[in-house]
Amino acid sequence: MGLAYRVVWFLLCLRCRVRIEGSEHIPVQGGVVLVSNHISAFDTILIPYSVIATQGLQIVWAPAKAELFSTRLLSGVLTSFGAFPVRRGQHDRHAMRRMMAHMRTEKMMLFPEGTRSPNGRLQAGKRTVGKLIYAARPVVIPVAIMGTERILPHVWSLLQGRIPVTIRYGKPLALQPYYALPDTKETAVAIVQEVMGAIASLLYNAPQSVVTSPVAHLQRRSGGKGAR
Repeated sequence: MGLAYRVVWFLLCLRCRVRIEGSEHIPVQGGVVLVSNHISAFDTILIPYSVIATQGLQIVWAPAKAELFSTRLLSGVLTSFGAFPVRRGQHDRHAMRRMMAHMRTEKMMLFPEGTRSPNGRLQAGKRTVGKLIYAARPVVIPVAIMGTERILPHVWSLLQGRIPVTIRYGKPLALQPYYALPDTKETAVAIVQEVMGAIASLLYNAPQSVVTSPVAHLQRRSGGKGAR
């Protein structure tokens, strides 16, 4: 994992200026799920990178589509960062049990939209995410990622400079009232709507406190106003 982190460090340093905000909201231990918007394949790497950069070397587990594990190199990199395969379009019970186990005791990231946004705008969340959260009851941290969709289109344009990328963590969501409700489709939908609302708020509200990324040597559910 240390080698993979150094490779990611080098690539991000080469192509990006990474800004990490609100990382103090992430619990150091315990069952935690980081729920984020999804605009690029780099998101799967950026989230664990930002956690490691601010909290030290650790695994952030992540379900990823099984097709990504078809080549040895990519499979090795993803596995070293905590990714594990999920068969999309199927009822993968083994993967669901694994997700709940990680959510109860460790850190895991989820993209509630289910796949990358086709236009960069936040899409509706999947009800399955609400059901998983209801069953596992972890600390839920909303996350907003901005800028990663620009990395690949500019990968050969080194003279244009590094791409500014921001990852913004919000405060833990207060989901306890939902856990008192019956385990129904409506409850799962309500939970994922709460999650998506928090992510949307982070995407457009004022920045919270900032942590300097050791890669870039730089330095939003908040109540202020501002632009991204």
